[in-house]
Amino acid sequence: MLRFLDKNLNKLYKFSGYIAATFLILVAVFILIGISSRIFGFYIRGLAEYSGYCMAAASFFALAYTFVEGGHIRITLFLEKFSGNKRWLIEIWCLSIASFFSGYLAFYFIKMLIISYKFQERSEGADEILIWIPQTSVAIGSTIFFISVFHQFILNIKKN
Repeated sequence: MLRFLDKNLNKLYKFSGYIAATFLILVAVFILIGISSRIFGFYIRGLAEYSGYCMAAASFFALAYTFVEGGHIRITLFLEKFSGNKRWLIEIWCLSIASFFSGYLAFYFIKMLIISYKFQERSEGADEILIWIPQTSVAIGSTIFFISVFHQFILNIKKN
């Protein structure tokens, strides 16, 4: 069962990376549309805001995939000085702290999303989009990141 869960969580992280890549493509598309609209003399409201929303979504959806693939800055220079049980204990300590803070981050992003939805808060940009719409991707991305950090924490506990 744990192997099945591990396999599906890794698929979730990879899918999250694909979603991040899609949002990065959308950032490029919105920027290109903005540039071409200036060249051809027409204006599309909200392109700058939409590219910002897509960049935030791409950043948060990429967190879990990047973490699992080892792309985040880690404390490996510090960990290389230790081996055996000491290294394992320090890794567990670091992952427990990271799990706490990533869970805290996910909790408050979800809370912010719920509050924005309740009050029907709108953006201050030209488009006045309901702000909970772009906040949804940030909340989902941070939740997947928390799951990935906690997953690594559990895997490291099982390793010893």
